[in-house]
Amino acid sequence: MGEKGARQTAAGAAMAERLRDDLAALGNVTTKKMFGGHGVFEDGIMFALVDSQGTPYLRADDATSSTFEQAGAQRHGKMPYWTIPSPVLDDERTLVEWADRALGTARTAKR
Repeated sequence: MGEKGARQTAAGAAMAERLRDDLAALGNVTTKKMFGGHGVFEDGIMFALVDSQGTPYLRADDATSSTFEQAGAQRHGKMPYWTIPSPVLDDERTLVEWADRALGTARTAKR
């Protein structure tokens, strides 16, 4: 989730908690500490992550990554996760819409 050897931070924990709360409309959204950051799950499927610095990311695929790119998001290394653009993060309705697409992407990838 973060750099090798990264440690959990208050910023990371706070953002993971915020995403869990803001995305509750998607169902049973939970978080789990992972590799210095946090994974964000719905019914056991990881669709978002928060790195050790508190930067939130959503899962994308070939069909959805262009939306992230056009919004100025950055990819998380080689992983299929992209930063959540500030306007999306600051608008709870839009955030839920984007997260719902990310969850669909994660479900499809899991099959």
